[in-house]
Amino acid sequence: METGPRIVLVEDEGPLRKIIARNLQRRGYDVVETETGAAALTVLRWSPPRLLLLDVNLPDMTGWDVLRELPTDLRRQIPTIVLSAAAQSPKRLSEFREVTFLHKPFPLDTLLRLVADKLSGGFGMGWADLTRRE
Repeated sequence: METGPRIVLVEDEGPLRKIIARNLQRRGYDVVETETGAAALTVLRWSPPRLLLLDVNLPDMTGWDVLRELPTDLRRQIPTIVLSAAAQSPKRLSEFREVTFLHKPFPLDTLLRLVADKLSGGFGMGWADLTRRE
């Protein structure tokens, strides 16, 4: 059986990680789940995915630290969607211009559309569009 694009999902909240992974797998994506930054770095360096879904608050380091530890060329090669319930400073977001930020909680269909867009080569919505709370 052929699998779709490989996605690394880094989320320490087990129930949320399972919900996201299950929905991505139902859409044909090959999902690798990790719950720590260290595990994510190992997976990312071993076999870079087509997309990275990365929580900011992890038990061993921040998602931002994960991105900082990746070589710049690898970081720019992997489309990344950063997930967080905490507001992020414009300075932090400007440091990682190549990522898309999605504020938790988010509608699952928003994440799924964004994933499909990123994997099709689109730029998706910018962080400003995704962090505004109406």
